[in-house]
Order: sequence, then structure tokens, then C-alpha cells
Amino acid sequence: MTRIYVPRDSSALALGADALADAIKAEAARRGITIELVRNGSRGLLWLEPLVEVQTAAGRIGYANVDESDVAALFDAGFIDGGEHARRVGVVDEIPYLKKQQRLTFARIGITDPLSTDDYVAHGGLEGLRNALQTDGDAACEALIESGLRGRGGAAFPAGIKWRTVRAAKAAQKYIVCNADEGDSGTFSDRLVMESDPYVLIEGMIIAGVVTGATAGYIYVRSEYPHSIATLEAAIAKARAAGWLGDSVLGSAHRFELFVAKGAGSYVCGEETALLESLEGKRGIVRAKPPVPALVGLYGQPTVINNVITLATVPIIFARGAAFYKDFGMGRSRGTLPFQLAGNVKQGGLVELAFGVTLRELIYDYGGGTASGRPARAVQVGGPLGTYLPESQWDIPMDYEAYAAVGAVVGHGGLVVHDDTSNLAELAQYAMHFCAIESCGKCTPCRIGSTRGVEVIARIRNGDTSTRQVQLLRDLCDTMVSGSLCAMGGMTPYPVMSALDHFPEDFGLAGAGADAPKAAA
Repeated sequence: MTRIYVPRDSSALALGADALADAIKAEAARRGITIELVRNGSRGLLWLEPLVEVQTAAGRIGYANVDESDVAALFDAGFIDGGEHARRVGVVDEIPYLKKQQRLTFARIGITDPLSTDDYVAHGGLEGLRNALQTDGDAACEALIESGLRGRGGAAFPAGIKWRTVRAAKAAQKYIVCNADEGDSGTFSDRLVMESDPYVLIEGMIIAGVVTGATAGYIYVRSEYPHSIATLEAAIAKARAAGWLGDSVLGSAHRFELFVAKGAGSYVCGEETALLESLEGKRGIVRAKPPVPALVGLYGQPTVINNVITLATVPIIFARGAAFYKDFGMGRSRGTLPFQLAGNVKQGGLVELAFGVTLRELIYDYGGGTASGRPARAVQVGGPLGTYLPESQWDIPMDYEAYAAVGAVVGHGGLVVHDDTSNLAELAQYAMHFCAIESCGKCTPCRIGSTRGVEVIARIRNGDTSTRQVQLLRDLCDTMVSGSLCAMGGMTPYPVMSALDHFPEDFGLAGAGADAPKAAA
């Protein structure tokens, strides 16, 4: 029986994958051909979706950008045996974009059936959890610290230190909270995990509970991800039925329950304390720190808050060991990061590589350059509040410290490419506008600063390029960086100042911006 894979993640569904799967089943039945249709996740090669794969003796043969109208012709071409067709891209594992990657966290995406517990275990699942159940909690925290894993949501705080703090806290109840409120432009790695390999996130959260003594977990998913929510809920139910969750995790003395919470639709709820407020049923407003959530978190109890990629990376560390994971990367940036190529790029998708790769490699070796065919001019790294990097900075290795040295952030690994038709002054004004709309309103620098920022940039773009006006913008940005309660206001100046410093001509300054005093990074 031939096994055919049709992806079921959001990107493929948006391109008609459900109708395509139905058409393949109907055509096979019409021709009297017995097939097994598997709805797998996405491989992350998003420019090829829907990517249909056929299992053959030579490996899984891919057919890209398949439409419902292509199905009959594919059968005519013998695609169930890997036959030649215009849509054929060969053995998927051999596609250079995929073959050159270093997939650790994303090793299973697009390969397994996302909702099959048997498939997950057959591909190495639960090895990390079984090891964690046999490891002393203090030693487990030290191993996580040794691995070098830092928060992949952008803050880059060592995950093991956060876990150790929660483990040491004295409380009758502790929680594990997964921040899946993925709202940055150009980012989709969290979504791919939740839709393509949900059990790796579930396993990571169970391990966190076992190690820290937490007995309940919540995955806070943005409301704009209905397919992720549905997949997680189905996966949690199956994990519970399989004995992975409940009063006895894999037959041990550890108890852990897991729930999905739908986000309230606010960008600022991606900030961990605002997320906790929302999870408690309150308005999503940033809390002042200290106390930190590790000591006073959800419902006032010690809480581990990590993002999806951080928790999904935990299983391989416990399965393969801290030294294995630490062997990837550079400096204090250890392991791998899923870089997400978006914007004006020919081959958009997910690329998992060790820290140290450069923007130039990602844009051209993987992304294939711009989709427009025009020269790339700027790349925004780290979401809508990330820095715009000019070509002169594209050879800096992707490393938390190396980027911080030039006032940039690696963030969640999202890259948005812009070609030479982009107006960076307009984009900078949008960053301030975005902050004004999404601010929770608690602190003045963010709430008022962003509104005044929109006005000041508008005056400059309308012709008032006086030193006074430019200095006012820089001072305003410095106030927001230094005085905001959270990264919402503290990072909004990053795209503004980078645009002003590196692309002054777009503001009508013709180089004046480079000589003016710089705002604090």
C-alpha cells in the first residue's frame, strides 16, 4: 500500500490542502488504487506548499505547489511510484534548503503524523522524559544550565536558572506556563511546532513539571491560531489517554496536568507578566518586577514561563545530554535557533541552524534573494520592534551578544526582508504607530511616547528636518528605552533609531542622522 502525505498545517490549509487530500483519495478510489493518506505537518519549506510526499523505496518523493486540479495528471504520471511530473521536486530530504539545516528541535516536523502517539515514540519521543524521571531534580536543572539553553522568546535568559529558582521555591502549588502568544511579524516557528509536532512541546512541559515540582501547566495560545489550538487539544487528550499526563506520569509518582488557554488578542500579552494577568482572567497589563514570576507568578505561585521553542527543545537535551546540545552554536549562544524567512524573499520558510550563521547566508543561500528580484536593502530581525540591519551588518554572526553590540536583537529568530523600494522612514513611523495601538497603557513612556513619536516622524517626513526635530525624536526614543516598564515601549525605538541611523535619506536628512547623538541601545 502506498503512503501519501498531505500537510495539515495552517499554511497548507490556506492553499487548499483539505480539498487536495479529498481529491487524492477520490482519484485513488476511482482508479482502484489502495493508498494510505497521512496528514502530516509542514516541513517548513513554505514556498513549496502544499508539498505532497509519496513514500517510495528511494525515500519520500515530493511534489510541490500541488493544486486540486493537478491530481488526475499526477496519477497519470504514476506519482504513487514517484513518477516524473512538472511538480516533482525529488527526494524531499535531499532538497538543499532542508539538507543543509541542523534540525534538532524540528527533527520530526513534516515527517510524522502530528496526532499519532505511536509515530512520536517511534521517532525518538519520550526518551527525554524517561531520562528526566530517573534524574534528580537539582541535577536536571544543572544539566539544563550546562546545555546553555536560553529563552528562545527573545529575552535569552538561561532556562535552567529559571527552573532552578522555581524548584527551590517553597509552595504547595507550582505551575508551568508556555508562552505561545506568537505575535511578531515574520514569525511562525511556534505555530509549526504546535501544528506539526505538538507532542514535543507537551513532553517538554511535562519534563519541566517533573523537574521543578509543578503539577499543572497551561499553554497560552494566541486566538488567531485556531488550528494550533485544535491540534494541541487533540494531542493533549491522546497523551492523557496514553498515560503521559494525569496522576501518574508514565507510571511514576509524578502528577502533571496540561490545559490550553486561548489568548485575549493583545500583542502585549506576549510579555510574560501581562500573559499571567490575562491567564488569570484580568486585563493584560504588565506587572512591575520584582517579584519575578519564578517566585510570584500565576495566581501568586512559583511559575516557570518559557516560550514554545524553549520548551520544545528540552526533550532533546534530556535525551541526548547537555554536552551534545552545547556542541552547537558559539559564545554564550548555544544550540540552534529556528530562523524564519519572511517578507520580500523568494524562498520563505523555516531554517533551523546553530547560532553563528549570518544574515547574508540566510537571505541568499536559503532564501534565494528577494522575491521581487530587486536588491535587498534592509532586514528587520526580531519582530516588529526589531532593528533594521543594513547590508553592512549582514555578516555579523547571529549571536545574542554580537547583535547586542550593534544595538540589535536576535529575538524570536524572525527575519523580514525588504528590497530597495522600501521606505524606512515610513516603516519607522509604523513602528511607533504599532506601539501606540498595542500599548497596555500602564506606563507613560510607552503610552504617550509612541503617540508623540508618530507625530514627530510625520513632521520630519513632511519636511521639518531641522536639528531640533531630529534631536527631539532621539530624546524621545531614549526616554522610551530607559523608562518603559517592558519591552513593548523599550524596544519600539530599535526600528526607529536603526532606520534613522542607517537610512537617513528616507527621512530627507541626506546623512545628517549619522552625525547626530545616538539614543542609548
